[in-house]
Amino acid sequence: MSAASLDSAQQDKNWVQDDDAEAFARLANTRFSCRAFLSHSVPDAVIAKILETAQHSASWCNAQPWQIIVTRGAGTERFRSGIYRHASEHRPSSDYPYPREYHGVYRERRRECALQLYASLGITRAERDAANKQAMENYRLFGAPHVAIITSDEALGVYGAVDCGGFASSFALAAHSQGVATVIQAALASHPGFIREHFGLPNDRLIVCGISFGYADQLHPINGYRTTRERIAQSTTWVDE
Repeated sequence: MSAASLDSAQQDKNWVQDDDAEAFARLANTRFSCRAFLSHSVPDAVIAKILETAQHSASWCNAQPWQIIVTRGAGTERFRSGIYRHASEHRPSSDYPYPREYHGVYRERRRECALQLYASLGITRAERDAANKQAMENYRLFGAPHVAIITSDEALGVYGAVDCGGFASSFALAAHSQGVATVIQAALASHPGFIREHFGLPNDRLIVCGISFGYADQLHPINGYRTTRERIAQSTTWVDE
């Protein structure tokens, strides 16, 4: 590396506080998908701060394709009751293709996650009705007082969806930094027609995901388990030449 490059790197480092790396690692390592919330609302100022932080997510050509609907109060309750009723009566469908299959290690990880979730509630593999009932809690927003619906422009295709995924991750970490719990839900995006009609969205706004959020019920057993992560050796290939 040249002396000029070293100087530039040092200048970049000066933009970052000494404890930023530790803070980010702490947030990333302790964030979890919350599936039981307390009922009281998050203050508007806190939600605005989360959104302002997430707005700095990277996006292709700085397109910033995400548009967000945030519910609160009666708006959350209307959406909760509406989508639960709709999901009870209609088969899921999505604006974006579902995975063709989960195979190999992806199947193993998915299975481990499901077993941990149901074990935390004392639901055995044989109790299909109980498992299905718990799955339907997605449409009750797990009791959250708020939900954020993330949409993208149809013309941007998969690139817009990828950018919105980055926004969702930033939203979850920004919320965690404010003591607000989240769960990113593909289940909500499995009824896009209902969501567009409910919120009056045009057909060219595609539903990427929902994020239910609020304050975690720390005493609920479903919030007590944590999913595992692979070592970087399992997901990273180093190339030296």
